[in-house]
Amino acid sequence: MILTLVLFVLGFVLLIVGAQALVNGASSIGAHLKISQMIMGLTVVALGTSLPELIVNIFASFGGISDLAIGNVLGSNITNTLLVVGAAAVIMPVSMGKQTLKRDIPFSLFVLVILFLLANDSLFGRPDLINRVDGVILLLFMGVFLYVLFANKDEDDLLKDLEVKKMSVHFSLLLIVSGSLSLYFGGKWVVDGALVVAGKMGISETAMGLTLVSGATSLPELVTSILAARKKNADMALGNAIGSNILNVLLVLGITAVIRPVPFSPNLNIEIGLVFLSGLMLLIFARTGKVRNQLNRLEGLLLILMYIAFVYFSVTFQ
Repeated sequence: MILTLVLFVLGFVLLIVGAQALVNGASSIGAHLKISQMIMGLTVVALGTSLPELIVNIFASFGGISDLAIGNVLGSNITNTLLVVGAAAVIMPVSMGKQTLKRDIPFSLFVLVILFLLANDSLFGRPDLINRVDGVILLLFMGVFLYVLFANKDEDDLLKDLEVKKMSVHFSLLLIVSGSLSLYFGGKWVVDGALVVAGKMGISETAMGLTLVSGATSLPELVTSILAARKKNADMALGNAIGSNILNVLLVLGITAVIRPVPFSPNLNIEIGLVFLSGLMLLIFARTGKVRNQLNRLEGLLLILMYIAFVYFSVTFQ
């Protein structure tokens, strides 16, 4: 039991460190192959923050633990919008860029509507399930999103902090190998440990995914958010969080469903609604605050309090 808990915690560390190592190594190899920094940024670097969620979901999917998989995605999105953005705004008011307001937040809300329709098959007289066809549909929308990013790369808010560092080929390959191994063992230990912890705490796999697992896999976004805010560049936090939310649904859940169809509990519509509401609140804050297109400290604090209430609700009632 103690060893499982130690590996559970260590697994999160390996996921975060491994994702960064793999991204850095792959980006450097891309630079050696003379692939443009913009292309590498839009693919490898941009997807890096969703790697922990993806790896956890792959292991959960192969293990038939669908509740943990979908809980991880929805929980990560709630964490990103309420805790990550809220923490950044408390440290430094967050300016909302033009593309974020006009495209990214509305698209993230549209993605949630698509997820709701795909997951709630009972509306059409079938069992609730995110099947392989649904997974392919989500991945196709992912392709649309990447195309839009390419088309607007010169004025894009999401791309301002994407950097590609060139290192030696041998060291880059070492990072790729070590990062991949870290992701493998980290994902396995997290999923195995989550089942044990959920059993000992008497909570469901869904609640575990919505809270502890999703909170830990969102640590890269939270750290990036706090550092950006302290450097008076808090708008990066919002762009990263919204971009990560879109990737979590379209890429992470899409791949998860393609590997193994994901049964969906109607109870999770509450979490989908909360993610939708939190995104809608960002748009409302942008239009109604004292400073236009800005999220202030009080609004950030409100988001954090909503996150605390969400965690309490998830652990108590899920």
